[in-house]
Amino acid sequence: MGKTAASFEVFDERWNVAGDDSLEHLFSDGRWTEGPVYVPSGKYLLFSDIPNDRIMRWDETDGTVSVFRSPANHANGHALDRQGRLVSCEHGGRRVTRTELDGSTTVLADRWNGLRFNSPNDAVVDSSGAVWFTDPPYGITSDYEGHRAEQEIDGCHVYRIDPSGVVERVADDFERPNGLAFSPDERRLYVADTLRGHLRVFDVDGGALTGGGVFAESPGGNFDGLRVDVEGRVWAAAADVDCFDPDGTLLAALKIPQPAVSNLVWGGPKRNRLFITATDSVYSIHLNTNGAWRL
Repeated sequence: MGKTAASFEVFDERWNVAGDDSLEHLFSDGRWTEGPVYVPSGKYLLFSDIPNDRIMRWDETDGTVSVFRSPANHANGHALDRQGRLVSCEHGGRRVTRTELDGSTTVLADRWNGLRFNSPNDAVVDSSGAVWFTDPPYGITSDYEGHRAEQEIDGCHVYRIDPSGVVERVADDFERPNGLAFSPDERRLYVADTLRGHLRVFDVDGGALTGGGVFAESPGGNFDGLRVDVEGRVWAAAADVDCFDPDGTLLAALKIPQPAVSNLVWGGPKRNRLFITATDSVYSIHLNTNGAWRL
């Protein structure tokens, strides 16, 4: 669709991530774009357009955009498991699902202790096959991103679906848990708390979390989606795309020509292309770093 000049605002001398001079504009016909996931086997990007209740597909081979699924249960965040299957957080269905390789849908979780989730938001799959996801109420507070409904659970929490299918609550002291991402070695889990305006970091011990201190405060806007690169830097969606050193220092911010950035994902054959969903659009930029394997 076009290109604009890429602009990084640098805050720390350790910043050494260069890349394209331009930001590519891939799509601009959404209401609120979210949940990007890159599918290496097909060389395409899937992303949600939540209010329009559809999942879109951008083809890397020819740049075309098409509807992948509609209606889509107001799907938000997506991830891929090690078998290449799509894991989706559905606001409308208040559940986490998996799209099987034959196209059928498996419900991974829709309740905890018999109570319906609020509206699963974002997910990540670890190397064991466990699915970790956040559950704020954005899909039930109105009919814009889901279906207005009563909240059944006593708050907004972080959950883990064990490969056996057992659902566990792993963190229960968030206001609005949102994006989440593992460090490359899976020893740390970063989780955004959108309402409180900060990122937290947990130590991971099997299926349990400890710690949970504040990793970074937002320099502007509300934190949303997260991704980590191979050097352990945390890339966070907020007013722009903020990049943090593993010690929590803000290194730089990639300026995005939209009011707010919702999410991001590493993709391309070498995982060095950062795809960014922002307000009604999707952007990308090639950088001289690579994303951790989790997509």
